[in-house]
Amino acid sequence: MGEANGFLKWERELPQYRPVAVRLRDWKEVYEDFPEDKLQTQAGRCMDCGIPFCNNGCPLGNLIPDWNDFVYRDHWHDAIDRLHATNNFPEFTGRLCPAPCESACVLAINQPAVAIKQVEVEIIDKAFDEGWVVPQVPTVRTGKRVAVIGSGPAGLAAAQQLTRAGHDVIVLERADRIGGLLRYGIPEFKMEKRHIDRRLAQMTAEGTEFRVNAVVGDNVDITVLHASYDAIVLACGSTQWRDLPVPGRQLNNIYQAMEYLPFANRVQMGDIEKSPIDVNGKHVVIIGGGDTGADCLGTSHRQGAASVTQLEIMPRPPEQRAGSNPWPQFAFVYKVTSAHAEGGERIYSVNTERFIGDDAGNVKALAIHEVEMIDGKFVKVEGTDRQLVADFVFFALGFTGPEKGSWLDALGVDSDSRGNLARDRNFMSNVHGVFVAGDMGRGQSLIVWAIAEGRSAAAGVDRYLMGDTKLPEPIEPTTRPLM
Repeated sequence: MGEANGFLKWERELPQYRPVAVRLRDWKEVYEDFPEDKLQTQAGRCMDCGIPFCNNGCPLGNLIPDWNDFVYRDHWHDAIDRLHATNNFPEFTGRLCPAPCESACVLAINQPAVAIKQVEVEIIDKAFDEGWVVPQVPTVRTGKRVAVIGSGPAGLAAAQQLTRAGHDVIVLERADRIGGLLRYGIPEFKMEKRHIDRRLAQMTAEGTEFRVNAVVGDNVDITVLHASYDAIVLACGSTQWRDLPVPGRQLNNIYQAMEYLPFANRVQMGDIEKSPIDVNGKHVVIIGGGDTGADCLGTSHRQGAASVTQLEIMPRPPEQRAGSNPWPQFAFVYKVTSAHAEGGERIYSVNTERFIGDDAGNVKALAIHEVEMIDGKFVKVEGTDRQLVADFVFFALGFTGPEKGSWLDALGVDSDSRGNLARDRNFMSNVHGVFVAGDMGRGQSLIVWAIAEGRSAAAGVDRYLMGDTKLPEPIEPTTRPLM
């Protein structure tokens, strides 16, 4: 497993960020190139731990020690084969996953973890550069037709697995481009969209058909679709955003994150010259301290905001694991993303009481106060009331479940107690031949869970259609917590 005593010889090292003054002038990914010899040294830190908890920490079950060892020994082709064995899209996860595998790394008990995520993304990028990522066209066609609704990571993973199993697969996407939140929710500086396009080229060559502007319940009749295909996979995500219904919510210039972020991506794709929500020279407040809030933060910086403040109702996380958050659980600790390193202020343990507007009906400030947790509830700290200037407010409060629509009612699928779509151990809903994958059944979660569920749902579909399956089945459907 790498160098036997590599973790004693070498410290954890990651690529440097490009200078803030430089990266704020463009929308390219934020990292400098990482030399191959340094990457191999990082792979060599993977210790012979006996039980690789990182494998279990990864929802995909990635064979992490294996490809760390291959990279260290300069066997890159073997490394990408082993990585692709469990993960259809490591170019996505290597850039966007919060790396629960690193929290579960045995080395992380008392030292910085192996740089697993960086090794992963370098493997797939080298594989694309070397021309090793080629279409895997099925040699036998089954004649079975499968429709996948939704083209996020769960839908794409299910589609690729089912196409490779020999089925005729069509992916329906209501937007004008394929990719779901990967396309319009993730800013360019976190993942350039060329990574999606080159993977879609592979999938198209394999035989997967893509159809955009396909709105189920509008120009696509779900009843006809159900009758025309042997199976359907619902992978529409958890897209019903959480709102903040406090006084003043109706004021202008208060937006959901997913009303704001797609415009910036459309500018980069050349669809529009300028975002209609442009915060240049304005004071911005982001409510929500997670990754989506950080995406809004980085986007606001690149648009030239005068100031950006990010509010979080929870206390500031500790610098080190709390006693209630032991290894190998995902480490809930204070982190500084590339967007946070670019500037802005973060305020913890605060609640927004109301929005204050000007005479023109635009938001001009927030009335906020500090809170503390007492008996599981947030309680106002008296005497902490203040106002925070804001020209724009963005909500990054997460999502409450899949959007409910008449087409789901017409299909007759059941929901579970949390409002997600219910499914059995094979990922099939109560409607025969209709399967559910990703956040639509699991609830808002991580990209690695979406891909894992897409792969597992594909195995369920294949077994349903063929009586058996040779596709891998890494997980069973659950509604586990976020990590």
